[in-house]
Amino acid sequence: MSALVAVVSGFASGILIRSLFYFGWEPVAFVLLLAALCATFAFLRPRRAYTLCAVFFIFIALGMMRAALAETPLSEAFSRDLRHRVSYTGVVVADPDVRDANQRIVILVTKNEESTKVLASVSRNVDVAVGDRVSVSGTLLVPEPFAGDNGRTFRYDKYLERDGVRFLLNFAYLRVLEEASRYSVPAFLAHIKRSFTGGLQATLPEPHSSLSGGIVIGGKSGLGNELKADFTRSGLIHMVVLSGHNVMVVASWVIAFFAFLFAWVESTFRRSVPRWTGVGLGALALVLFVGIAGFSATAIRAMLMALIALYARATGRTYAASRALFFVVLLMLIWNPLYLAFDPGFGLSVAATAGLIWLTPIIEMSLPRIKRAFVKEVVATTLAAQIAVLPLLLYFTGNLSLVAIPANLLVMPIVPLAMGFAYLAGLAGMLFGALAPLFGIMLAVPSYLASSYFLFIASGSAALPMAAVTLPPFPFWLALLAYAGLIYFVALKRSSTTFQLKFAKKAST
Repeated sequence: MSALVAVVSGFASGILIRSLFYFGWEPVAFVLLLAALCATFAFLRPRRAYTLCAVFFIFIALGMMRAALAETPLSEAFSRDLRHRVSYTGVVVADPDVRDANQRIVILVTKNEESTKVLASVSRNVDVAVGDRVSVSGTLLVPEPFAGDNGRTFRYDKYLERDGVRFLLNFAYLRVLEEASRYSVPAFLAHIKRSFTGGLQATLPEPHSSLSGGIVIGGKSGLGNELKADFTRSGLIHMVVLSGHNVMVVASWVIAFFAFLFAWVESTFRRSVPRWTGVGLGALALVLFVGIAGFSATAIRAMLMALIALYARATGRTYAASRALFFVVLLMLIWNPLYLAFDPGFGLSVAATAGLIWLTPIIEMSLPRIKRAFVKEVVATTLAAQIAVLPLLLYFTGNLSLVAIPANLLVMPIVPLAMGFAYLAGLAGMLFGALAPLFGIMLAVPSYLASSYFLFIASGSAALPMAAVTLPPFPFWLALLAYAGLIYFVALKRSSTTFQLKFAKKAST
């Protein structure tokens, strides 16, 4: 485990250093020199600490190199069109992001045998879907960093680049030339998403339909700016975006469903089902769900950890969540190093998961007065996740929600139930919305009640005096110092607990 920690922490440190500071290859050589020095000590005086030190510095250098390789220049063919009115043809490659005033569409365009992704801002009235071939015109620009409300410079260019978007088309005009093929997998998944959200709209009024859709598959386009602000002030905004929690809930459903199904098949037909059948079907269901919801970094992280859990279950091995987290983070940073420094959702998701893994047991032991196991677990997990993400939230937003913990305690226990009700409402709308609207609406009543409860908690919490405060700019070094303190605290508590357990075991023998 310690070797994996050294590998991942070193690789992430190298990527982070290279992302924050631009330099040549001299620092890489210096870090490799430090690695060689540690390796020499490990050879002369074999100690695990020297070996881990060498591994750590080697992977810092590898992280620096991977981040440097991710820096690609702008396409020359498109760069010549900057600040000019242009017209391109291309294919929509991501689900449109519908806002209050417009919608933002990612389009893969081609010119002179060179391809790139552009983000076009077009009218909300344009009906377009993933896989559609379109003609788009507008003024071509490059995204630029800008100063946020918290005084920190937001690298908007890198934020878009993590998804391969290098150019903007503002105030664009878009026309659909050809609808997506039915046999296209991305178009098929997008069609399922549109059908599901349409089913919710057929059975639930706004903003309940948008909230239910956000709980299940992410997206908050129908909530409006006022409600989005309420969810942000109350610390509940994670509910209406596709978070790792949503994916893990679906993963638990998938595992439970196939376990029940195969147990029923074996008891009814007296025939055993190959173990890998359930793993394959469960993995396929998870990939389809994340594909329908959109392959965001947070969803991919949760999906990969769930797939590892399925594999461990099939092979009879113990699932170690901490090892899985480190392994998945390493894979994702190798694939796309921009996730680390320029995708806030990814960082928050990793921090929250780490808090759930390492802080939850410590907090549970600190709550001896809470006797009910379920209540203790809810309180501990909520506190752990909120504490773990707090330094990053302060760094990214500068806003501190003082009601986040009680608001989350009130809503998080029923999120899995609300997701189930939302699925039922969406399916009811898809199946009965046109043929039997009254029947579909009746099936959607539980989802309406659940979303009404969430809206009440969010709006009520946000309306409280001093619900949220804006703090002075929270520097990055202070966030790192806060996490260093948390890591030291967890390590101290774990070592103390381990010592106590060993002492108790000795005393009992």
